[in-house]
Amino acid sequence: MGPPDLRLLPALLFALVVPAASAASLQDLIDATPSGGTLRLAPGSYVAPVTIKRPMTLDGGGRASIVGSGRGTVLSVAANGVTLRGLHLRGSGESHDGVDAGILLEGDDHRVEDNVIDDVLFGIHLKRVNRSRVARNRVTGKPLDLGMRGDAIRLWYSQHNVIEANRFRRGRDLTFANSADNRIVGNHFVDGRYGMHVVFSPRLLIEDNRLSDTGTGIIVLYSPDLVLRGNHVAHALTGGGGGIVFKESHDALVEGNEVLHCSVGLRVDAPPDSVGKLTVRNNRFAHNIIGLFFYGEEGGHAFFDNRFENNLTTVGISAPGAGSANVWRGNHWDDYQGFDRNHDGIGDTPHEVYLFADRIWMETPLATFFRNSPVLETLDFLERLAPFSSPHLVLRDPAPRMP
Repeated sequence: MGPPDLRLLPALLFALVVPAASAASLQDLIDATPSGGTLRLAPGSYVAPVTIKRPMTLDGGGRASIVGSGRGTVLSVAANGVTLRGLHLRGSGESHDGVDAGILLEGDDHRVEDNVIDDVLFGIHLKRVNRSRVARNRVTGKPLDLGMRGDAIRLWYSQHNVIEANRFRRGRDLTFANSADNRIVGNHFVDGRYGMHVVFSPRLLIEDNRLSDTGTGIIVLYSPDLVLRGNHVAHALTGGGGGIVFKESHDALVEGNEVLHCSVGLRVDAPPDSVGKLTVRNNRFAHNIIGLFFYGEEGGHAFFDNRFENNLTTVGISAPGAGSANVWRGNHWDDYQGFDRNHDGIGDTPHEVYLFADRIWMETPLATFFRNSPVLETLDFLERLAPFSSPHLVLRDPAPRMP
């Protein structure tokens, strides 16, 4: 073993003898830390804003706070290979134009782990960041009206990152914009507008996340080749969205998700010439106002082995023909009225869904106000009993799964 690296001594001495008192002292500590060095902060409060401009580790040990003045971003990173660990950051500004955040990352190969971030407009902002890991952080936004909040985490032109096991609360969205090939795994988010807002970001893995009490759970816009697996989305009841929404985003796998008590369980919007298909399998859509909704395209998506339970309306469409090319097989339908006489677990007759009086509100949006009113319920009953117009076939599952 060679002699000790004397370049590390200034950072060590500063960490031991300089009290947590002023913005200058913290910035001086950071500036005195050599490239690749570790700065372990003494317990206490340090005044922000501060900026890191070289590779280093900043470790608060879970007992050091960096407190902003209510203006700008609390901690900015303009380097590669920075680790932020065990810090408590709070007190950003409230400027959306400035994207005031708890942490602003630029550069590559960072680690942001086990930090607490609160009273911030934007939580963690990754701006052109690649190959970084953001894990086990707790982020709470400012107590603002929903439209005035910033994103709890925001990726912008950032690729090959891992966002894992974070807890987000009281933000606007978790936003992934122009950010391909990221892994978003095991995060929790409650009280927001969009649980996840994915825009022009192909090939994301979104897995085992829990999202609740948001206007929309996961919305995917113009982002092909996604995998949504094992997510739990609940109570997405406002904003005209739903639990999971796809718009012009093809070739995705939607597998093993649970979508509960949302305005729409899964909504698929696409132009009539859409060529990409979704594979939707082994999901549970339960207690939603509408289980599935198809808008403006024939589809051709594959729905296998899903469970539809206690939805007020199982399937809705924008007009006859929407979703007509979808493929259905092996799904469980709680309103299936057939039998299984050979006990093979598959219904003896296909499950078919027709539109009767519900065509009124599906084709005439203004009539939605009267949906499930006594008048429409009576009209629907009479038309099913003795149809006075040809009902529209929405779907046919030739092998419905029995309970």
